Amino acid sequence: MSESLIRPAPSSTPGAPPGPGPTTRTRVGLLGTGPWAAGTHAPALAAHPGADLAGVWGRRPEAAAALAAAHGTTAYDDVDALFAACDAVAIALPPDVQAPLAARAAAAGCHLLLDKPLATTVAGAREVVDAAARAGVASVVFCTLRFAPGTAEWIAGQAAAGGWFTAHARWLGALYSPDADSPYAASPWRGEKGALWDVGPHALSVLLPVLGDVTSTTAARGPGDTVHLVLRHTSQASSTVTLSLSAPVGAAGAAVELRGTAGVAGMPSWGDGVTSFGAAVDALLHAVRTGKPHPCDAAFGLRLTEILADAQALLDG
Repeated sequence: MSESLIRPAPSSTPGAPPGPGPTTRTRVGLLGTGPWAAGTHAPALAAHPGADLAGVWGRRPEAAAALAAAHGTTAYDDVDALFAACDAVAIALPPDVQAPLAARAAAAGCHLLLDKPLATTVAGAREVVDAAARAGVASVVFCTLRFAPGTAEWIAGQAAAGGWFTAHARWLGALYSPDADSPYAASPWRGEKGALWDVGPHALSVLLPVLGDVTSTTAARGPGDTVHLVLRHTSQASSTVTLSLSAPVGAAGAAVELRGTAGVAGMPSWGDGVTSFGAAVDALLHAVRTGKPHPCDAAFGLRLTEILADAQALLDG
């Protein structure tokens, strides 16, 4: 699979063996039917010039049927049948549902376009990494800021500049504010795991490529699900991170500021989710064609899970 994106085109009957005839476009199956899948993944895949949205599978068959119909593709009741009809899968599911299905997709020969966090246990994340390695499939974890127009270039530029002394990342969401109205507030896994696991990967995905891996972690709780982290990095720089899904609506917002020999650098605003996800699709296709792992692959997703799990243990200790 790692040498080619091309499989025989699927038959029109879900679960039937692939029919004859090659396709020059990558067939990507979508796992998930929630607001993130419907608002970002599906439209980005449907519009991508190098991909075909080959089918949709979800834990709610009626939702999968509706999302598939909206984009002119097939709903699958059997996830393994979808794997058999695809070159790659994009997953928009809770992390601990994602991980075993991603490992299963890799074993079926599908390249992986994964959501963050990869899993909320180190063992679950490692299962995905090991399965991808055994199967020789490519992987990309969709950490939005690593692919969004504006921020992707900014991160690369700050990493190249170096000389950073310290950084502060702030990601304050208002999902659980009484004045908020977000479809993600009903997400069971977000309610259980909170900001550390939901928006923590966003902050870490910016800090690690610029400041280096994390060598030590301190963690403290704030109001609601708010978490404060103090990190030391391999570059010897330190960073602080504030994460919350419980902020008042007027206090919500995200920012990263770096300070060092080059002065002060603030992260710019970023583009919409559909455009960013399209760039992640590009990154996966490039990794498949070249055989070169993307920096934001499943192994990076595993490292994020390790750091977050260390922080969680400190908070629980």
